[in-house]
Amino acid sequence: MSQMERELSWEDEIEKDGGEFTLLPAGDYNFTVTKFERGRFSGSEKMPACNQAKLELTVHSPEHGDVVIFHNLFLHTKTEGLLSNFFAGIGQKRKGEKLRMNWQTVIGSKGRLKLEVNNFRGRDGADKTNNQVKSFYAADELPTGQPPQQQAQYNQAPPQAGQYQQQGYQQTQYQQAPPFPTTPPPQGGGWSSGQF
Repeated sequence: MSQMERELSWEDEIEKDGGEFTLLPAGDYNFTVTKFERGRFSGSEKMPACNQAKLELTVHSPEHGDVVIFHNLFLHTKTEGLLSNFFAGIGQKRKGEKLRMNWQTVIGSKGRLKLEVNNFRGRDGADKTNNQVKSFYAADELPTGQPPQQQAQYNQAPPQAGQYQQQGYQQTQYQQAPPFPTTPPPQGGGWSSGQF
């Protein structure tokens, strides 16, 4: 949140009229999932009623800053490939393997996506433009030189410090807990009384 953003009190004065958004050029961007909401799609001519994941993705643009993009995923066999593409993009799924979707770990997940510019006619009949996700890059199939992804599930080594700084990406700190305690237990049985 920028320094100018803050919570408003009930009596604050407001001025901005809204409707302002940043349209990013089509291209490849890093993203972070910042919000996930369970919903229900009521159905249409092309898609029957089904569960719906409503996502907010913060797209990180070196030129334009962080921009929020809304992305919906429909939980239906017709769109199973799109679901697989998303979960591969956040490092939870590998191509050709089954996955039980783990929605509890979606918020905070990072990845890389291909963004497109979408032209459409609004309900008011006016021509409008927005950004849409065209596809997600699978975390284990990124081209060399791409920023780090959430790849802990694949047991891949984290990037070396400074590896991505020359490309203008923020360095991510990686910490791994040791697989077992590194200090010996205290003498006398190793148990201590107290609250656990």
